[in-house]
Amino acid sequence: MNTLQLIKNATIVNEGRIFVGSVLIDGEHIKAIYEGTQLPDVMEPHTVIDATGKLLLPGIIDDQVHFREPGLTHKGDIYTESRAAVAGGITSYFEMPNTNPQATTIDLLEDKYTIAAEKSFANYSFMLGVTNDNIEELKKVNPRNVAGLKMFMGSSTGNMLVDNPITLNRVFSEISLPIITHCEDEPTIQQNILHYKSLLGENIPIEYHPLIRSEEACYKSSALAVELATKYNSRLHLYHLSTAKEMSLLNSTTPLREKRITSEVCVHHLWFSDSDYAKYGNRIKWNPSIKSESDRLALIEAVNSNKIDVIATDHAPHLWSEKQGSCLTAASGGPLVQHSLVAMLQMVKNSVFTIEKVVEKMCHTPAEIFKIEKRGYIRPGYFADLVLVDPNKSWTVHVDNILYKCGWSPFEGTTFDAKVLKTWVNGQKVYDQGKFDETVRGKRLMFEC
Repeated sequence: MNTLQLIKNATIVNEGRIFVGSVLIDGEHIKAIYEGTQLPDVMEPHTVIDATGKLLLPGIIDDQVHFREPGLTHKGDIYTESRAAVAGGITSYFEMPNTNPQATTIDLLEDKYTIAAEKSFANYSFMLGVTNDNIEELKKVNPRNVAGLKMFMGSSTGNMLVDNPITLNRVFSEISLPIITHCEDEPTIQQNILHYKSLLGENIPIEYHPLIRSEEACYKSSALAVELATKYNSRLHLYHLSTAKEMSLLNSTTPLREKRITSEVCVHHLWFSDSDYAKYGNRIKWNPSIKSESDRLALIEAVNSNKIDVIATDHAPHLWSEKQGSCLTAASGGPLVQHSLVAMLQMVKNSVFTIEKVVEKMCHTPAEIFKIEKRGYIRPGYFADLVLVDPNKSWTVHVDNILYKCGWSPFEGTTFDAKVLKTWVNGQKVYDQGKFDETVRGKRLMFEC
């Protein structure tokens, strides 16, 4: 059976360059890349896709998603959310441990891998969760087949708060795998809750969410994580930074592969600010919270200056009914994987980022800092994880075209000027203009030791 596919005359964005060229896929891998419109003879029969005028990008690697399986599948599951992900150009993801049961042992972690092998359209890795008392389990993890360890240094969905100073010091001093943190200082948050309850009662409006989960709560916790990582030379990755103040903890001068402390920002913190609560309400309630316009602009600058290394989603679906209520009762989190790439391309069109920077932060740097094997680039010998985008095909997000199991999006009513046309996972065209190949399943991501 012939497995050759030729994507010809695409506008390829890869490794800081934009050029017209063609990509030859052989089975699971990229066989060759041809620059220009002249092609050498390809002797074997092959499928040809004319990509003239279209963008060809490496598949997006989302380093933070919550797909809710097992135990919370009324909100989303690996099948539904990975399906939405490939429709958005995401070909690989790291999923979080705050499911039910929580993935805090290797056996429970492997159960999730078994589910993904059967159900996931995209490639996958699952993080082992840190608790106050599972450090011996953490030491058993094989760094070749697990992305890292997730530690909640602030309570969020699932209540996996790690706040024991002895545990924190042991994790940072004894664990060699990447330590990935959710940083919000819980005592500061609780103090803020008491303060605003005394002023406003129990039904605190959503506009107070960034005052409760405040800049100081984020900075204090992130600073502690950086302090511990610096003290012990740990490998730390800071998830979903949301404040200008936290940028002072980062540097942009160390080469990426030499960084011991790396960071991520999420699409929603780049797109929204606290002025949007009046319009969107609980739709944009996340932990950490959406903060000020000056914070948003500082995050954008940090992406462009390379202080921030990764752009991801923190995709976290809840039923719309669970998003109702006051600041203290509405669920935090929202679905994003279907719309993250097109949102970033809209920011490119608005001259916020270059397209090379978007590809760098959503494809290349996740692969580099986590040392993902043969992914994140368009290179011969690498897995053919690719996404084809029409940069001039506008469309509007509507309930009828939302693929998340929860059935809503913070982007409902938003018109994007670019549209994902096709997505390949390991050389298989899994998504093609609204249609899915239900036979395609992703692979477990592997990591260079």
